[in-house]
Amino acid sequence: MKWLWTWGGTSFGYRSGDDLWTHAGCHVGRFLGTEIFAPSGDYLGEIKSTNRLITDLTKHNRYQIGFTPSANRAGYAPYADYAAYVMYIGYRDFPSPSTLHRNNPGLASNRG
Repeated sequence: MKWLWTWGGTSFGYRSGDDLWTHAGCHVGRFLGTEIFAPSGDYLGEIKSTNRLITDLTKHNRYQIGFTPSANRAGYAPYADYAAYVMYIGYRDFPSPSTLHRNNPGLASNRG
């Protein structure tokens, strides 16, 4: 299990194998190399600088075969937030866990 933060420094959750989980225990993404895709198959973002999540705006049309999210797991208390990194041109911060739950009603839970 590897804990991850957004580029803006918000504690997001963790990577377990090729799966991305929120700290609340919801399966919201799958890694393909360094890129992350939603259950719908839509590109969400990628991992950079070892433990930070960010979205490359030039990749917004990328798509992979979707997947059915795994059942919820027990949640964890979020780690402390870190200082934000300076945003790269052509990128935006990775969506927050609560945003992913709201925008993906098919996820196993709407907990944020």
